[in-house]
Amino acid sequence: MGKALATEPAEEEYFEKEMTFLEHLEELRWRIIYAIIGLVAGAIICWIFIDFLVDVILLKPARDSGAKLQNLRPFGQLFLYVQVAIMGGIVLSLPNIFWQFWKFIAPALRKNERKYIAWIVIFSSFCFLTGIVFAYFVMLPLSLKFAAQFGSEAIVNQFAIDEYMSIIISVMLASGFIFELPMISFFLTKLGILTPSFMKKYRRHAIVIILVLAAFLTPGADPVSQIVLAVPLVVLYEISILISKLSQRKIE
Repeated sequence: MGKALATEPAEEEYFEKEMTFLEHLEELRWRIIYAIIGLVAGAIICWIFIDFLVDVILLKPARDSGAKLQNLRPFGQLFLYVQVAIMGGIVLSLPNIFWQFWKFIAPALRKNERKYIAWIVIFSSFCFLTGIVFAYFVMLPLSLKFAAQFGSEAIVNQFAIDEYMSIIISVMLASGFIFELPMISFFLTKLGILTPSFMKKYRRHAIVIILVLAAFLTPGADPVSQIVLAVPLVVLYEISILISKLSQRKIE
């Protein structure tokens, strides 16, 4: 019996023992360090391919919509490249960031729940990247086309490159976080904070909030883009109800 216990993995012993407050702080510190290391590595990779990221990927929506861009600040393009490298590093290191987060809260989970951490990380990363892809291929083309063509022909619509990039990055990141709604509902249901009956009861309120959120996140207040964003959000809400229901059944 003693030999069997001695051969158990050190990680399991680490999870099973009760951690002190200082040990929690030390664990949090190392998880943050690991997440920052992953972010820096991702930013370095993005910097290596920075010309491709800027010229081919991020400027493509502007070219397709006919928008004209200009730099109005000294060293504006340098700051732009650094911003793109950092944001790209965040996106590339997302699986590592999610992994560090879930490993930090792993001691609070049951032993049979810890084996799902890898799948949770994969699903969370997939949801976030799906939101970014949706924003890039659906939301941004419609919004930029509306902004570039709206107004009098006597006025040329030229956008500052920093404002353009701010819209591009903020919309894609916001869409990525919004697409995490199913994962958030799963987590809150596991904690007992959220129930499917609660989500069903306040479905109408949620739809109103979704419409307001879509109007806030859509650049230029384009009604077409608002509808394009609001429809998948409503679908995500319904999926979240289903996931919450399945999670609650498993708990019971």
